[in-house]
Amino acid sequence: MSERGFAALFITLLVLLIMSGIAISLATITLGQERVSRNITKSTQSYYLAEAGIEDIILRLSKNMKWSSPYNINLAGGQTAITTSDIIGGSRTITSTGNFFNRVRKIQVVYKISAQGASFYYGAQVGDGGMTMGNGSAVQGNVFSNGSVTGGGRIANNITVAHNGNKIEGVTVDDNATVHTCKNSTIGGTLTYVSGGSAQDCNAGGGTVVQPNEIPPENLPIPLSQINDWKSNAAAGGIINNDVSYSGIAAAGPIQIGAPSSPKNLTVENKAALTIKGTIYVTGNIIFENNATVQLDGSYGSFSGVIIADGKITTNNGVALNGSGQVGSYILVLSTNNSLDPNSPAIYVGNNAVGAIYYTTSGLIYLKNNMLAREITGYKVQIENNAVIQYESGLQSATFSSGPGGSWEVASWKEIE
Repeated sequence: MSERGFAALFITLLVLLIMSGIAISLATITLGQERVSRNITKSTQSYYLAEAGIEDIILRLSKNMKWSSPYNINLAGGQTAITTSDIIGGSRTITSTGNFFNRVRKIQVVYKISAQGASFYYGAQVGDGGMTMGNGSAVQGNVFSNGSVTGGGRIANNITVAHNGNKIEGVTVDDNATVHTCKNSTIGGTLTYVSGGSAQDCNAGGGTVVQPNEIPPENLPIPLSQINDWKSNAAAGGIINNDVSYSGIAAAGPIQIGAPSSPKNLTVENKAALTIKGTIYVTGNIIFENNATVQLDGSYGSFSGVIIADGKITTNNGVALNGSGQVGSYILVLSTNNSLDPNSPAIYVGNNAVGAIYYTTSGLIYLKNNMLAREITGYKVQIENNAVIQYESGLQSATFSSGPGGSWEVASWKEIE
């Protein structure tokens, strides 16, 4: 019996030992899972702290509220550290580090200036009004026109003139010409004219080809909807209901001057230096007086900026209109005025004025002697003696923004740690 009692006791102790081991194992697993769960919870709280930091700084930036870099936020027993870079190439990099009981999570956001693209494929693109060129004038780039191109100027590359009945006359084209009718012109490459048209006193170094079909027109590259978006971006920066003049050293934008029902004018005075910080929309006329300088703020980076007028734009002698200083940055000077009068055109560009892209939706661009433009697009163009349009290839994919004071958007949002 004693042996049986010993065996029973041994078995009992063995079972208890096994059960205790199981219980200890279960407790260890439970405690481990609880520890993992606490770590996950704390890590998740760190992540949300980091997100809260990003949302805080974006709110401050978008509402022009006070901020610094770096700065900290204490929240729910944890801390967030936010670091914001300077504007580089039209964007900021924001890093937010959430820390909850030494569990660290980091989020990084690229916050960039909202931009819209516009492609200028030609040195000059002209609507149905056509283009007149004075002696010694030049387009150093391709030309596309829905109307006739006449005068004594030179086109350094190709020219295409749309519509039956239109012509080139008296011009020199270094490369190829495609047109319904050619008169008294010199073509360095191939002359292609449309059946029913003619080639009268036109020398073509690459020979002459006749095509059967009419040359189709092209629309101007900026739709009205985009122009209206730029106007809205300007108005979002504030509206001034009186005429505005800038002298000395000044900065402006985004801003709307006047209202369509009560137009007001903008004057940049003689020798003034105006820095553009956002889109400027003028409901009346714009006058850039002699030797004024207008330049985009450096924070535009490689983006281009816009100045719009519903009235007429006068760029007087010696005016310089410059981008931010980075490659691919330009000022677009745009008028929606429909004047076709050479004595009072939609856009007038005076002697020795330099820089800028000039654009009219329905009016005349008049380029005076010895000026220099990057590109012109308009319903009608008149180029006087020795004026030059010097096209730059980057305009094929120009990107325009409202500037650092305008509209911003989140380009990327990711966790980095």
